[in-house]
Amino acid sequence: MEIKQLLSQAIQKRASDLHLVTGIHPTLRIDGTLFSLTEHPILDGVLIEGLIKDVTNDEQREILTVNRELDFSVGFGDQARFRVNAYYQKSSLAASFRWIPTEIPSVDSLGLPPICHQLAQLRQGLILFTGPTGHGKSTSMASIIAEILNNRGVHVVTIEDPVEFTFIHSKGIVSQREMHGDTHSWAVALRSVLREDPDVVLVGEMRDYETISATLTIAETGHLVFATLHTNSAAQSVDRIVDVFPEQQQAQVRMQLSGTLEAIISQRLMPQISGRRTLAYEIMLGTTAIKTVVREGKTHLIDNIIQTSSEAGMAPLEVSLAQLIRDGKITYETGREFAIRPDELTRLVNR
Repeated sequence: MEIKQLLSQAIQKRASDLHLVTGIHPTLRIDGTLFSLTEHPILDGVLIEGLIKDVTNDEQREILTVNRELDFSVGFGDQARFRVNAYYQKSSLAASFRWIPTEIPSVDSLGLPPICHQLAQLRQGLILFTGPTGHGKSTSMASIIAEILNNRGVHVVTIEDPVEFTFIHSKGIVSQREMHGDTHSWAVALRSVLREDPDVVLVGEMRDYETISATLTIAETGHLVFATLHTNSAAQSVDRIVDVFPEQQQAQVRMQLSGTLEAIISQRLMPQISGRRTLAYEIMLGTTAIKTVVREGKTHLIDNIIQTSSEAGMAPLEVSLAQLIRDGKITYETGREFAIRPDELTRLVNR
């Protein structure tokens, strides 16, 4: 059994993920459901170690041994790239491979809201994509970055762990920096980016105090910044950003955030009736009303503003879910499962 064979099967079956864990067969996730590759032997630690060795170098294996986990990427010819997390569980090596297609999908083909075309034209500000792991945040950001590169003469700098989609130079140019390979820390990379003459900056993930603080500063200094957060809604995203700071700094952070925030798109991928997955989203835009409640710390009002600001382009998740139900793409039960406010979804479907 070779890793190339397993990755090839993942591509052929259009799997989003390949899992290698001791005690089970190699496993694919296809349209959200796990399938065992029973034609391959059950994995043990020795087998997995050999598979991981085939796609890592000496330095990466040393980091994995010391840190007990490692993020990296693997190219598979011109067919795909894989984002990989190798880790230990029960003292045994394991790994998850996430398939990253080489062709970056367009905003429209992903089913993203048309407002994303306007976001691609902004000169400065902070745009966040939020949602659970594996729900397409990186793909959505990549589609907008690709649109920017195709239409604007700008310098885009990405800081990722690891690099996922590979962008190409077009009307704009792009520099992609990967953690460990191109830089040794998020903090240093984010400090250095301001010296690299960027117009647009993509931050793979705002994960802690240092990255969130640096990301806000970059946006505040007149750049267009894209980043992701593992949060479920716009209101929760604002609270997460503010709460990571000491209490005495939170008023200042709310001021920074209110001055830079342009949009938060919280998205979900869910199974369609047809068997594939489709996208639903909540849209919050940085209107005067939103900026005011962020600055004043009244984040409990954000949901109400989103619900009553459809003319401005905002929409709660339930509006998107209700449309998918009416279009026959998802079942009502699936919609309720993913809804933040199930009763509101029922009202929208039945009105």
